[in-house]
Amino acid sequence: MRRGAIEFCVLALLSRREHYGFELVQRLSEADGLLTSEGTIYPLLSRLRRDGLVETEWRESTSGPPRKYYRLTSDGARALGHYRGQWEQFRNAVNSLLYEDQEAVSERSTD
Repeated sequence: MRRGAIEFCVLALLSRREHYGFELVQRLSEADGLLTSEGTIYPLLSRLRRDGLVETEWRESTSGPPRKYYRLTSDGARALGHYRGQWEQFRNAVNSLLYEDQEAVSERSTD
């Protein structure tokens, strides 16, 4: 489940602003449990670029070697919008099952 969501988490981060690869690793690592290894992100970014969902640009860095920056394309923004709609439906369906018992208990205690 996590693996499928990471792609869209990356797109969501890039929808806010451009990032270079290690920044994305840091942001995903800050969100508990999203990134299990640094080796996960770079193949994903390559695939997103091949699929036309992100584009890249090399830029010089004042603190080391040049960095490859990633930015969302219009196709990437559309894919993210579609995923957000699917995610909401999926989340609601799972929540209805996970919390169904709690709602029933709550309703019985108020009767």
